[in-house]
Amino acid sequence: MKVLVTGGVRSGKSFHAESLVVGEPVVTYIAPGPSPEAEDDPDWAARVAQHRARRPGHWTTVESADLAAAISHAEGAVVVDCLGTWITAQLDELDAWDAVLDDWEPTLTERIEEVAQAVAAYDGPVVVVTNEVGMGVVPERRSGRLFRDLLGRANQSIAAECDQVLLVVAGRVLTL
Repeated sequence: MKVLVTGGVRSGKSFHAESLVVGEPVVTYIAPGPSPEAEDDPDWAARVAQHRARRPGHWTTVESADLAAAISHAEGAVVVDCLGTWITAQLDELDAWDAVLDDWEPTLTERIEEVAQAVAAYDGPVVVVTNEVGMGVVPERRSGRLFRDLLGRANQSIAAECDQVLLVVAGRVLTL
């Protein structure tokens, strides 16, 4: 079972993703990490604490921006939460927010494909959480458009390797 769970912010997608593997005896929860700026945000810290408290105690948490390697080395069922924070971490690492696309886009494209290949190759359940970014207004700033476009591309690559794609809206799950 390979599943991509997408939806808007506070839609219930993380809760639903976790429910898909709650009965598994071994679960690796991969947190690809926020940007350093988010770590200083008290609201971010509260959300992370809320997520941790909701997870069963026997789940192993791995925090890594090297998402492909984290998936490849995981044990049991895998939950990745979420691709949006991973894309942000990648853009930060590549110093891409204000840089010329040609300077870093090939590296990010390669990393997205490595993650998609890791999902496809993993011998066990994988549930990947992501934000749906393609149904809103066009962002005013370049950084917003860049994030939207790259996360949309990553979502498509991961979805192509999944057996199922679920859209969560207001806590309701729709199979796509």
